[in-house]
Amino acid sequence: MNSSVTKWKEQDNWTWKEFVALLLLEFVFVIGFIKFVVKPAYTQWLGNELYSGTLTGLTIAVVLTAGLYWVALRPKRLSWSELGVRSFPAKDWGRILLWTLLLIVGSVLVMVLTSFIGNTYENSKTEAMQQNVTFFTVLIAFVSAAIISPLYEEIFYRGFLYRWLRTRLGMRWAILLSSLIFTVIHIPTYNAMPVNFLGGVVFAWAYERSNSIWPAVIIHGLVNGIAVMLTALG
Repeated sequence: MNSSVTKWKEQDNWTWKEFVALLLLEFVFVIGFIKFVVKPAYTQWLGNELYSGTLTGLTIAVVLTAGLYWVALRPKRLSWSELGVRSFPAKDWGRILLWTLLLIVGSVLVMVLTSFIGNTYENSKTEAMQQNVTFFTVLIAFVSAAIISPLYEEIFYRGFLYRWLRTRLGMRWAILLSSLIFTVIHIPTYNAMPVNFLGGVVFAWAYERSNSIWPAVIIHGLVNGIAVMLTALG
């Protein structure tokens, strides 16, 4: 194992200050303000849950990415590679396909099992898309779910959050806690939270094994993209 790989798993350049600041940005500003104040305003303005949800996701992407830059990177003059934005070995493509398949199968099993306690497959965005399935609505949903969300979520939740926990608590606790946080931030899409937890585990594991967030981004994007296409066909 080379020194750069050892370094990101054992130490980082941040303290509790950056960790707390970015968690406050997520839980207070993103969840408390954007999701419960800004999104309803978007919905009233656009009159469509799919459009407002997509615009909300884009807003969150900008806020969290900017937060990472101004809180975690710029003050210490660090590059985005500190957050896992680095290349990965070509041999990991086989693992990416395997992890994607395992996540899809696992997600289906989780949804089937939780359906026995009343969980449903639908949410406001999928219902909005199914009510008006056009090339444009499917394209918007696909770009939002398969490109924008995987990119900023993996940089934030795996690149920063998982790494910060990994260097202090070790791999197992970092996977567990980062996946729990990743699950909670999907409020109010409660029905997808069990799948979100499973996804968080797989994405963190992909980052752990590849030393890059790109495999997690690809897996995340493939799973979300497949879900969008199945929703459109359904």
